[in-house]
Amino acid sequence: MAPPPVSIDALQRLERDRFVALFGGVFEQAPWVAEAAYRAGPFASLEALHAAMVDAMRRAPRERQLALIRAHPDLAGRAAIGGALTAASSAEQASAGLDRCTPAEFERFRDLNDRYKQKFGFPFILAVKGRTRQEVLAAFEHRLDHSTEAEFEEALNQIARIARLRLADLIRP
Repeated sequence: MAPPPVSIDALQRLERDRFVALFGGVFEQAPWVAEAAYRAGPFASLEALHAAMVDAMRRAPRERQLALIRAHPDLAGRAAIGGALTAASSAEQASAGLDRCTPAEFERFRDLNDRYKQKFGFPFILAVKGRTRQEVLAAFEHRLDHSTEAEFEEALNQIARIARLRLADLIRP
């Protein structure tokens, strides 16, 4: 269960440990992003916090960025079917209907996940909240034609979008 939203006013007064506890899951299994961003505070807005967190992600060594990308689950993959996603990932995938795929759609996602990881060495990442299964599948197909470097950059861009959506659920005006 997600913690109750924190106000912008309260955000500015959070101690480091509480800050990391609240925002450590915004970037999938990477509390180091929140730890690094904390040093840039206090934050007067959600946008300022998001910018600091994205900056921390972008300044990280490539190996750490790759680990962050690889921490993301496959879309409609084995972890989703087995109920092993984080609460945030589960809610995001459900919002796009990925928890209600037909057997044929699950098979298509499995095939695309496998092909994508074989080509790029990391999972396909897309901010799926507000999208349909068909839109997700179309993005998957389109991005399989990209270069590894383009997809690495796009994965980081998508992670930043996911983080923005997650922060919006954690911070109230």
